[in-house]
Amino acid sequence: MKSAAQIAEIKQALMAKGVEYCMGAYVDIHGVPKGKVVPIGHLDQMAQGSERYTGYALDGLGQSPHEDELTSVPDLDHIIQLPWEPKIAWMPADNHFQGEPYALSTRVALQNVIKQANAMGFGFNLGIECEIYLLKREQDGRLVVPEPDNKLNKPCYDLQGFVDQFGWLDEVSSTINALGWDLYSLDHEDGNSQYEFDFNYADALTTCDRFIFFRFMAKHYAKQRGLIATTMPKPFADKTGTGAHFNMSLYDINSGANLFKRDATSADDPWGLGLSDTGYHFIGGLLKHGRALCAAFAPTVNSYKRLVRQGAMSYFSWAPVFNSWGSNNRTNAVRVPAGGGRCESRNADGAVNPYLAATLALAAGLEGIREKIDPRQPNEDNLYAISEAERRARGIDFLPQNLLEAVEAFDADPFVAATLGDALKKEFIHYKLQEWNSYHLHVSQWEIDRYSTIF
Repeated sequence: MKSAAQIAEIKQALMAKGVEYCMGAYVDIHGVPKGKVVPIGHLDQMAQGSERYTGYALDGLGQSPHEDELTSVPDLDHIIQLPWEPKIAWMPADNHFQGEPYALSTRVALQNVIKQANAMGFGFNLGIECEIYLLKREQDGRLVVPEPDNKLNKPCYDLQGFVDQFGWLDEVSSTINALGWDLYSLDHEDGNSQYEFDFNYADALTTCDRFIFFRFMAKHYAKQRGLIATTMPKPFADKTGTGAHFNMSLYDINSGANLFKRDATSADDPWGLGLSDTGYHFIGGLLKHGRALCAAFAPTVNSYKRLVRQGAMSYFSWAPVFNSWGSNNRTNAVRVPAGGGRCESRNADGAVNPYLAATLALAAGLEGIREKIDPRQPNEDNLYAISEAERRARGIDFLPQNLLEAVEAFDADPFVAATLGDALKKEFIHYKLQEWNSYHLHVSQWEIDRYSTIF
């Protein structure tokens, strides 16, 4: 926590930039930002936890109506002045309870596991690839592609589709760079009116804060144009889903050196992928708990309509189906991109609560390092096309195929409770089973169309 003098200095600096309000933004179990706003003159009190919340009014904070309130404490090292409303300063916040960090806060959970990594001499770097659809909502509620001409069967990297929405793309891109995030690439993605923004990696906490803000910011600029920006995992059955791939590495907390990096030509690299033993063991931990992790990486009913080989699409989906790993092979759940030095979890999607997923991924990787878990031979071929006999012979498991199966895997793995604590684990399971049951009881138009006239 900052000293009174440090808070006063921060307040003066914000006021000099024109800030009049402070927005303390924490997230619920789904990764949706919540919070209160105070005038800048009350930042001192806000920084001491003055803002109180009824936890029962929010999803996943584990409270009943009779319990004492939660507070939120803003992280004054990660302030973002809203580019479109400079009177407001966005401050990611941590929930506290009776003066202590609250165990059911996913941002707190991530910081707890980062401390474990630090004790082992590691820092955790994370980059998240931000895929997003820009769509229009029709009067009947349907989501459609805004540009009628954007209808190619394979629109990936399409320049016309990119230029047609350049105004929004430029607005989002310029904001990313103005915030100092270092956007290094953007393109038209594999779905019609789907785009990807790639900005530089950072320490995991910073990247998770930025991802939450990215979703908030991209939606704002779309709304100004009468459109909808959505990171929903699978808005169209016949188009590519929306990923949020996690690119992960560990660094030495003293030197900053990348501890996953090894010269790919090194004779002692068992697979020649440019990854250190530490990196391979980290992947071993991810795979050991891969089915349980999937519930956090892909946390909605809709997520599992993305994690298919092909589905209603005319070509392969690019999304992982197996709890597997390999080199620069996008049919694996975990891959080592060309050049090594990092690993990428590809089952993370746009609905992810990044704090929760990063907590579990880091904890699994650390276990892999401690136990020297061997990920075994990488898979280099098209896993979508292998036979069942070949899959079994290689010992490759499927990822969960629906949310219920994912939650059951999450519940069954003792690692989850050991990492999150029983309370946070139970809250996640409670809300995800509630979501599954609500979906399961809903009668869809597909069912009406299919069954109403034949029975």
